[in-house]
Amino acid sequence: MAMWIQAQQLQGDALHQMQALYGQHFPIEVRHYLAQWIESQLWDSVELDNPAEEAKAKHLLDSLMAELQRKAQHQVGEDGFLLKIKLGHYATQLKGTYDRCPLELVRCIKHILHSEQRLVQEASCGSAGQALDSLSQRHQQINQAFEELRLATQESENELRKLQHSQEYFIIQYQENHRIQAQINSLATLPLAERTPRETTLQSKRATVEAWLTREASTLQKYRLDLSEQHQKTVNLLRKQQTLILDEELIQWKRRQQLAGNGGPAEGGLDVLQSWCEKLADMIWQNRQQIRRCEHLTQQLPLPGPMEELLSKLNSEITDIISALVTSTFIIEKQPPQVLKTQTKFAATVRLLVGGKLNVHMNPPQVKAVIVSEQQAKALLKNESTRNDSSGEILNNNCVMEYHQATGTLSAHFRNMSLKRIKRSDRRGAESVTEEKFTVLFESQFSVGGNELVFHVKTLSLPVVVIVHGSQDNNATATVLWDNAFAEPGRVPFMVPDKVLWPQLCEALDMKYKAEMHSGRGLAEDNLVFLAQKAFPSNNNNSNPEDYSSVTISWSQFNRESLPGRNFTFWQWFDGVVELMKKHLKPHWNDGAIMGFVNKQQAQDMLLSKPNGTFLLRFSDSEIGGITIAWRLVWNLLPYTTKDFSIRSLADRISDLNHLLFLYPDRPKDEVFAKYYTPPLCKHFLFGPGLLKTLPHWCNSGGCSKYLHSHWNMNKAHTRIYIKYNLTKKKHISAFSLQLYYG
Repeated sequence: MAMWIQAQQLQGDALHQMQALYGQHFPIEVRHYLAQWIESQLWDSVELDNPAEEAKAKHLLDSLMAELQRKAQHQVGEDGFLLKIKLGHYATQLKGTYDRCPLELVRCIKHILHSEQRLVQEASCGSAGQALDSLSQRHQQINQAFEELRLATQESENELRKLQHSQEYFIIQYQENHRIQAQINSLATLPLAERTPRETTLQSKRATVEAWLTREASTLQKYRLDLSEQHQKTVNLLRKQQTLILDEELIQWKRRQQLAGNGGPAEGGLDVLQSWCEKLADMIWQNRQQIRRCEHLTQQLPLPGPMEELLSKLNSEITDIISALVTSTFIIEKQPPQVLKTQTKFAATVRLLVGGKLNVHMNPPQVKAVIVSEQQAKALLKNESTRNDSSGEILNNNCVMEYHQATGTLSAHFRNMSLKRIKRSDRRGAESVTEEKFTVLFESQFSVGGNELVFHVKTLSLPVVVIVHGSQDNNATATVLWDNAFAEPGRVPFMVPDKVLWPQLCEALDMKYKAEMHSGRGLAEDNLVFLAQKAFPSNNNNSNPEDYSSVTISWSQFNRESLPGRNFTFWQWFDGVVELMKKHLKPHWNDGAIMGFVNKQQAQDMLLSKPNGTFLLRFSDSEIGGITIAWRLVWNLLPYTTKDFSIRSLADRISDLNHLLFLYPDRPKDEVFAKYYTPPLCKHFLFGPGLLKTLPHWCNSGGCSKYLHSHWNMNKAHTRIYIKYNLTKKKHISAFSLQLYYG
C-alpha cells in the first residue's frame, strides 16, 4: 500500500502518466480499494513465458475476484451501496477479460506496479535534487558572503595602512613646525638687521607648514571617519554572516542531533560548520585588530571630533560578536545518554569549533561536567548565579581539551563518567520521576590573544531523565521521545507542548520504529489508523487517516492514562511492540511476514474468506510486547513474548504447528519462514493431547515429569509443551516452552 500512497502524491506530467496506466483492462478503482492486497502479492514470482505457471496466475486471478467480492460485501450506507455494485461489476469484467488468459492479468499488474515505482522514484530523485540544489545555494550564499568579507577586510587593511602612513607624515610635519618655531624663538638674541630677513623666511615656511597641517588634519579626520564607516559595514556583514551560521546552520545541526535521539537520520559531521566558524573567527579577529590599531592611531594623534566614541563603540560591537561566536561554538558533539541510569558508566564529547583558529590549544582548557535540574538550567540561561549548584554527583567529570593536529579539532572526550547520586525536586501533580528532566552542564574557561579576552563558556546537554532501575526505562524513553520530537528552538528549559496533532506524533513514532527495525519499512497508513483507534477508542469507527488529521493527543493520553480496560498506556504498549520486534522479529518484519497492527476482529474478517490453515501474525492487544498467531477457523494463540522467543524462535514455533499452512493471504509458510528454521541438531518433543507416547523415556521420571504433568493437569487439552532434546548428547536441555492456546 505504501507504493500507492506515494503514487497518489505525484503531480503534473508524472500524475498523468500514472493515470494513463489504468483503463477498462484494469480500473484504477480496483487499484485503489485493493492497494494493500495487490502490493502484498508475489507477482514477480510468476514466469510469464512459462505455460506451466498458468495455474499460479489463475490462483492470483481467483484471489483478486474474492478480494473484490469481500470488499464489496463490507460496504454499507448509501454510498457503500453504489460502491458495492461498482466493485461487483469490476469483478465480473476482470473475470471475463482474463479468465482464459490469467497470465495476461499478471503481466498487466506487473507493468502497472513497475511503472508506478519508476514514476515515484523519479519524483523522489527530483525532490532530492531540489533539496540538494537548495542546500548548494545556501552554501554558495555563505561562501560568497565570506568572499565579500575577505575583500572588505583587505580593503580596510589597505586604507588603514594609508591612514597610518599619512598620520606618520603628519606627525613629521607637525614636529617640523615645532622645529621652525624653535628656530624663530632662537632668533630673538640676534640683532634686528640680521634677525628680520631670517625670521621672515622662517615665518613664511611656518605658515606654509601650518596651512598644510590644517588641511591634512581635516583630511586625516575624514580618513578616520571613512574607515570607521567601512568597519561598521564590515561589522554588520560579520554579524549577518554569524547569524546565518550560528542561528540557522548550527541550530539545524543541533535539531538534527535531537531528532537522531528519536531515530532520525544522523546529524552529519561538523567539518563544514567548523570551517565556516574558523573563517568567521579569523575575519572577526582581523577586523578587531584593525579597530584596535585605529584606536592606537587616534590616541597617538588626538584630533577634534567623534572618532574616539565611534571606535569605542566598534570595539565593543566586534568584541560582542567574537564572544558570541566562541560561546556558541562550544558544543556537545556526542550527547550523553538521554535515559541515564545511576551507577552506570556513560560518555560524552564536547568540542570548540574555533579552538584551533584562536590557538586556545596552546594552553589547553579543562572542562567540567555537572548535572543540573530543569529549574537550575532556567536560571543559567537567565545568567542568574547557580555557582556550585548541582543536582547530583558525577564521577570522572573533569577532562582536558585535546587538540588533534590531523583534523584541527579541539575537543574533550569524557569516557568514564558515572552518575553516583541524584537529588530530585518536588514533583508537580501527577508527574512521575520518569517525567523529571535534568541536563548535563559542561563548562570551561580560557583566554585568547595573550589573555586579552577571557571566556567562560558553558553548554547544556539535551534533556536527561535519570532512572535507578531498568523497569523505569520505558516511561523515561517516552519523556525523551516527546521532548525530542516537539521541542521548539530557543525554548525555556525544557518546555514542550502538552498537546500535539496526531500526525505529528505519527511522524515521531514512525521515525522511532524505522530506526529500531533498521529498515525503510516503517508504519504504513493502515498501521497508523490502527494506532489512532487504539489511542482514541471513542473514534474506533474512523478508518480513514484524514479523520485523524486535526485530532490532538495529549501527554496524558500518550503515557499517563491507561488504555480502557488495560493496566498500561498507549506508549507502553507501542514500546513493548518495538522491543519485541527489534530483539526477535526484525527479519520477519522486514520480509513483510508480520502484519502486526491488526485487531482481533479485523484478523477474523480477513481470514474468513481464506482456506483453513491460513494464518497471520498480529500484536497482542492484552499483553505488552506480545505477538499472537491468528488462523482460520479462527483461533488465537496465547501471545508470545520476549521470554518465549529466547527459548524458541517464531519461525520454529510456526514450523511446529502443522495446522498452519499459508501466511495471509496465501504464501506457503515454508516459503516465508524456512530460511529461519533451526538446523536439525535438536528435536522438540510435543507433550499434549494424544502425544504422550512420543515423550522420550528420560522425561517420564524425576522433576521434569512432575513439571510436565502438573501443567497437563492444570490446563488439560489446552496445553502443549515443547522440550528441547539434544540429539548429539542424547540428553534434554533444561529449557522448555509452555504454549497455551484457545479457540
